[in-house]
Amino acid sequence: MYTDPHAIYLNLSCLDFLLVELIPMSERVVEVIGERKTSNGNAMPAILIEKDGRIGEEERRGAVFKHVEGLGYRVGQGLVERFSQDRPRFTDVLDVMKFICKDLWHLIFRKQIDNLKTNHRGVYVLTDNSFRLLMRMSTEVGGLDTVTRAQPYLWFPCGVLRGALANLGVQATVVAETTAIPVAVFHIQALRQD
Repeated sequence: MYTDPHAIYLNLSCLDFLLVELIPMSERVVEVIGERKTSNGNAMPAILIEKDGRIGEEERRGAVFKHVEGLGYRVGQGLVERFSQDRPRFTDVLDVMKFICKDLWHLIFRKQIDNLKTNHRGVYVLTDNSFRLLMRMSTEVGGLDTVTRAQPYLWFPCGVLRGALANLGVQATVVAETTAIPVAVFHIQALRQD
């Protein structure tokens, strides 16, 4: 495991608070940008605008995803740039995934990924059975409502993973899901490098 004696670690509570505010802030940003674009005329494609001139729910959710995931992407790139600079280059994608699961995850969440599965054809499944960002999450209704509301909070870590992988030379798509709180499952599809 990588340890840097000069590293200044982020307080986990600060990370929790940041991510708790990140989703509502991104929703407000998308709403303001959407209002500006629709009031200026044809700045936004017609398929995104509903009959009343507002952005549709699916399009708004997609824009929030893009914003949050983009922020995570940049964080992932920076983390890997900082913490892999003294390591030898990775020889294959599996070595990169092991670095992500052991070193990077520990750096961010103070624990390793609980399970890494692969089909050896570019598909990797990372499972965290006690994902820190979902540990204290609940809603009044509970159950499926909590799982549904938890999904946007997985977008930032998806971006972190995608950014880290990109900076390590692996272009990939990352999708996360949760079926029970606090379990988070990240599906990574490494794109072929021809």
